Amino acid sequence: MTIPTSSIEQVIPGQGSMAQPDDQPAKRRRFLFLRNPKAATGLVLLGIYVLIGIIGPWIAPYDPDARSSDLVAGPSARHWLGTTHIGQDILSQLLSGARSVVYVGFLAGIVATVLSILVGVSAGYIGGKTDDGLSALSNVFLVIPAIPLMIIITSALGGASDTLIALIIGLTSWSWNARVLRAQTLSLRRRDYVEASRATGEKTWRIIIFELLPNLTAVIAAGFVGTVLFAVLAEITLAFIGVVNNGWNWGTILFWAQTEQALAQKAWWWFVPAGLAIALLGTALSLINFGIDEFVSPRLRSAGKTKIKTVSGRTVRMRIGFTPVLSSTPAPTIDPDGATPVARKVPNNA
Repeated sequence: MTIPTSSIEQVIPGQGSMAQPDDQPAKRRRFLFLRNPKAATGLVLLGIYVLIGIIGPWIAPYDPDARSSDLVAGPSARHWLGTTHIGQDILSQLLSGARSVVYVGFLAGIVATVLSILVGVSAGYIGGKTDDGLSALSNVFLVIPAIPLMIIITSALGGASDTLIALIIGLTSWSWNARVLRAQTLSLRRRDYVEASRATGEKTWRIIIFELLPNLTAVIAAGFVGTVLFAVLAEITLAFIGVVNNGWNWGTILFWAQTEQALAQKAWWWFVPAGLAIALLGTALSLINFGIDEFVSPRLRSAGKTKIKTVSGRTVRMRIGFTPVLSSTPAPTIDPDGATPVARKVPNNA
């Protein structure tokens, strides 16, 4: 078998940028997640959204409810993202609406994550009747539709605050993450270090907090990110269909754009910025989730690369998944005793 020349990269320690030591220092391993391009990009985007959610209403150039004589006007120096049918500044609405979206998303994610940890990890570790009861509770909440329930509650109350909406989303979206945590806990509770802690008389809550939760951090983080994304989309959906009207958010902007037929008027500035804001926030959360997956799974983290160490101590890096090439051209091979690659002739009928 011949290894293609283009698939080989010799890594010789001590030669400038080609030097890549096999073992990373312990301090660098701590920041392995942040060095992931997907995770870093997602965290930067999410940080920008959180910052806008905090200071958005303060930096808005106009009051989002203020009217002007510029009706359905395109982007200009006065209104960077144009105006609505009654002259309201769309940029101000976009900046002011970010706070509601970020607040509902993160509060719902925190509530759902805490409940999933309490139910899922407890059920998986304790077992027995406790496991049966908590699993039955998870199955009940698993089939409860969150959005129809929120529509019913808001209709009965004549409206709902952002906090109430976030609590409803969090209380109805924890069950799936709880089932995942239960399955992971079942695979961890018989590990040697858990058995050793149990044998030394450690209390159950200490074993769960100090032995199990550190090994479930990545799964918990992935569930939190997924719940935040679901909560954001649910809150925007409720505002878009007109169920929630607690000030401005991106769903409210899209609601008025659809109601006043912005697409028919070719007023693209009315709905495109809000749609892009939603898409970028979803992209940021998805990138963080992908980064968590790669951080947890070494196979995903090293996909496409492998290292082969020769007898002489040299390291050869190859791409995984290429098709071996059999030809009459000289193919490079590594001499176990030499310092440089040597060419080997491959017969045509090989």
